[in-house]
Amino acid sequence: MDEYKGKSKYKYKGRYKVQGSMTVEMSFLMPMILFLIMECILAVFYYHDKNILSGAAYETAVAGSTKAREKDGVKEGELETLFYQRARNKCVLFAAPQVTVRVKEDEIEVRASASRKYMKVSIVKKAAVTKPEEHIRDLRRLNGL
Repeated sequence: MDEYKGKSKYKYKGRYKVQGSMTVEMSFLMPMILFLIMECILAVFYYHDKNILSGAAYETAVAGSTKAREKDGVKEGELETLFYQRARNKCVLFAAPQVTVRVKEDEIEVRASASRKYMKVSIVKKAAVTKPEEHIRDLRRLNGL
């Protein structure tokens, strides 16, 4: 027992003792922590792109419903171009969204979708084609009687 006198089972570096088990634990935990951080960043990018596409689709539908009231109406190709202008260079993950636009008599429907590897996002936005001028004229006629 005299040969162990004064020796410690832990090595000291400065004032703190360093244990080897801490290194083994950290070699397991650090990749897990980094993985969770990267997944959180990926989720933020996903929802960012989803909101960008949703906003662009809604703005396109509303602009289409406003233009549909005009004398010439609106064409689907114009609205698709408008969507691509609004979504261009704003998405992080989904660089190339696909859009289809349906112009009906009383409704504009914009469907946007994008995918990358194992992730997909699909959005449908609709806007009614309203004719407030006709409603106002009808009210004025009723009040004039």
